[in-house]
Amino acid sequence: MDLQEVKALLTAESLALLAEIADPTSKDDVVRVVSRLRKAGHPPERVHAVMNQVALRKGARAKFGPFADRLLLTPEGLEQATRLEVASHHAGRFAKAGIASVADCGCGIGGDALAFAGLGIRVVAIDTDAVTAALATYNLAPFDSVTVERGDVTERTYDDVEGLWIDPARREGKSRLSKPEDWQPSLDWTFARALQLPTGIKLGPGMDRDLIPEGYEAQWVSHNGTVVELVLWSGVLARTGITRSALVMNSRGSEEISAAADSPDQAVGELAEFIYEPDGAVIRARLIGDLARRLDATMMDRTIAYFTSATKHTSPLVQGFTIRETAPYTLKNLQRLVSAAQLGRVEIKKRGIDVDPAELRNSLKLEGTEEATLILTRVKGEKTAILADRLDSVGQDIAAAD
Repeated sequence: MDLQEVKALLTAESLALLAEIADPTSKDDVVRVVSRLRKAGHPPERVHAVMNQVALRKGARAKFGPFADRLLLTPEGLEQATRLEVASHHAGRFAKAGIASVADCGCGIGGDALAFAGLGIRVVAIDTDAVTAALATYNLAPFDSVTVERGDVTERTYDDVEGLWIDPARREGKSRLSKPEDWQPSLDWTFARALQLPTGIKLGPGMDRDLIPEGYEAQWVSHNGTVVELVLWSGVLARTGITRSALVMNSRGSEEISAAADSPDQAVGELAEFIYEPDGAVIRARLIGDLARRLDATMMDRTIAYFTSATKHTSPLVQGFTIRETAPYTLKNLQRLVSAAQLGRVEIKKRGIDVDPAELRNSLKLEGTEEATLILTRVKGEKTAILADRLDSVGQDIAAAD
């Protein structure tokens, strides 16, 4: 999106059109809507801008729910925006710490600033991009407590706020910037500011852990089965005695595990009635051992992030499975398990075994009417196939991971 499209969008006529157009149901429907608007006399630049927003808002509902229908968006801004539930968590940390004002450095379309303002925190939202700053101004207009500025966050002083929220830009156009010194702002500048004011730093969940300085709480956050971010908290925003934490939010609720350091490994034990797969945030935070001990579980293999327990748990921190049957991993045994269980639909999960789940599914004769999960992994070093049932439906559509 460029400034010309923004100008075409930020008019009374365009905003009125945007409010009345329902989501097209097909490409043909899009063509019909565009034709109708053109016949009604709307100029092509207005039609183009409005229809782009209709499409973006449809995609934004997964992140913002009904609030998406109030926002103006760009494709890049939507992709990088924080999910509403996660942004509310960020704002809650600031509010709990008693921070009444915050500078949102690299505010994007304003997702986090919306959450801060919603909790009564005064916000200075800053972005270097003219288009993004213009849309953020519109999105944040309902809040008198928010000021939007266009500018370079590194050229500003921050003596007018009590805390900082920094989301460094890690892309230039469509290219990802791999070097932290090339981020905007750079990681060195960000860490220097975080020594001066309580700060939350939003980073990619796969960031090199060696870049995390001492004195921060590093929190990996997962939302509905996807690890979406790593946040480094400094000052009063960092909890005493905690350097590693994993927060998981899904349909079963929200739960966290935290520790003063990476957790020691849990022992390998005998396969019990239940298998548990820790959420990716727990794995990223290296708290698998602590979680296994919390669930009275042992590891299935010292190299695999699955553990087993005789106790049933439904924590948001794990996906759980009840074991039906196990067998050495061979295609013949897999087909026997599938046929005996009369499976017509199978979810395939794998860790520690090099196999393509989609290709394997095509090689199985799924001729029954039942459904189950095949877990392909190592148990005490041995390749093993495990026929299991999920303890709940959460994660059914999550891609299997190795």
